[in-house]
Amino acid sequence: MPQYNGFKTIPKVSINDHDALSLVYTPGVGSSCLQIEKNPEAATVYTNKINSVAVIAFDYEEALKRSIFLKSVLLIDAYPLVVKKDILKVDLKLAVENIYINFCAIDLSLIQDFVSDIDFRVDIPVLKTPVPDLKDFFGAIARNVFMLDISKLKGDVKERSLQLHELAGGVVETQLTEQKRKKPVAVVSDGTAVLGFGNIGALAAIPVMEGKAALHSEMADMDAMSFCIKTQNKDDLIKIVQLFEDSFSAIHLEDIAAPACFDVENTLSETLNIPVLHDDQHCTAIIVLAGILNSLAIVDKKLEHTKIVITGAGAAGSAIAKLLLHAGAKNVILYDINGVVYKGRQTNDKYLEELAQVTNPNDERGSLDEIIKNADIFIGVSKGGLLTKQMVEKMEYKPVIFALANPEPEILPDAAKDAGAYIVATGRSDYPNQINNLLVFPGLFKGLLDGHIKKVTDDIKLECAIMIASMVDEDELTTDFIIPDALNRLLPLQMSQAIVNKFGD
Repeated sequence: MPQYNGFKTIPKVSINDHDALSLVYTPGVGSSCLQIEKNPEAATVYTNKINSVAVIAFDYEEALKRSIFLKSVLLIDAYPLVVKKDILKVDLKLAVENIYINFCAIDLSLIQDFVSDIDFRVDIPVLKTPVPDLKDFFGAIARNVFMLDISKLKGDVKERSLQLHELAGGVVETQLTEQKRKKPVAVVSDGTAVLGFGNIGALAAIPVMEGKAALHSEMADMDAMSFCIKTQNKDDLIKIVQLFEDSFSAIHLEDIAAPACFDVENTLSETLNIPVLHDDQHCTAIIVLAGILNSLAIVDKKLEHTKIVITGAGAAGSAIAKLLLHAGAKNVILYDINGVVYKGRQTNDKYLEELAQVTNPNDERGSLDEIIKNADIFIGVSKGGLLTKQMVEKMEYKPVIFALANPEPEILPDAAKDAGAYIVATGRSDYPNQINNLLVFPGLFKGLLDGHIKKVTDDIKLECAIMIASMVDEDELTTDFIIPDALNRLLPLQMSQAIVNKFGD
């Protein structure tokens, strides 16, 4: 009988090709999100919530031991969470009432004396004292004890993804190990900016966070868990993550709308002793820059001589603009729901005004149709259908189009090419040139943790972008192959090693 000392998170389906990737993550995962948005009860069908239990204690090793027991005896995917002994009861109540959405039950039996008089307003079982039948009390149901054959699924990618999530009960679970492992990465979201759907809520965001956790495991052997937080009050979100800091090795922020995402990321980076990374900022910016560098090599243009228009000035658009400027771009123009971003624009918040000071050097105004004229590069991180063929026709010779909105891009590749686009990339795995932050976050997190690096700097991001771009040899570069394959298993390992060697302690 093995002696279990830890656990790892693993995918419920083998992610070994682009078809599997499209079902576990984008574009297929959105179908489960929308089902849950329509009917919150569907979360127990399309995610692993029905078999996930949070074990909360004052000591991580005690919580881990309890989690191992629940998995080995009852097949429950139990996650150890730890809070400090001096936590206020009101803060623990706040935390539990906002993270419970990820779980079918909360196990507080290890701190039963502390919580005995707290009335938790949640709609799942909360264990405060021992019960004769834990499995029955929790109501946990273990699903997908065998690996699914996704070739048996029927329909289009959305329908097949929905079937996969229903049959497997989500896409990630735990597995006991004889060796201790690093604490998991928390994939944190409040559900305010999920894929291209916007604010659909934290519960409906869980399929995306489970997909991220599965990809952490598949690509870099990193353990991660969905940690969606119900509140959309940024101060409460920050406090809750701070309360559980000792439960995790790093914080992976995801799908949090701007401008709150900037305050959340900045505050947590300053106050936590573990790495904090906002995927929509750091990772998207890195992979976009990598793709742009190789695209420019193909069209024989220099970054500093190009005009770049970015639609979407939230987390992703802002970060992309900043990294492009750091890499040497001189003429970057941002366009958001209120139009062109320029100095002194009345609708600018403090973050957009800061960007306005270093972008749009010619103070261009007008519609997207007007400012796209003579642009060399279009980068869309906004919404589907925003870019028209007529706009593409107004761009400079050999235009480069990165239409990255998911699941529907700003313009479909065939339409863009019909209008004269030379290189087209999307965020989807069912088109060539997938600009997917999957190429970034597994290796970046692994590098940060292995190198004991807390802060993600612009130099680290630039180094990662250059390394990713260099993974495609010059003689391999084509208009349909500007970026390494999203499932390239060497890339995360090489990226993490490069980060450790250059920036590690």
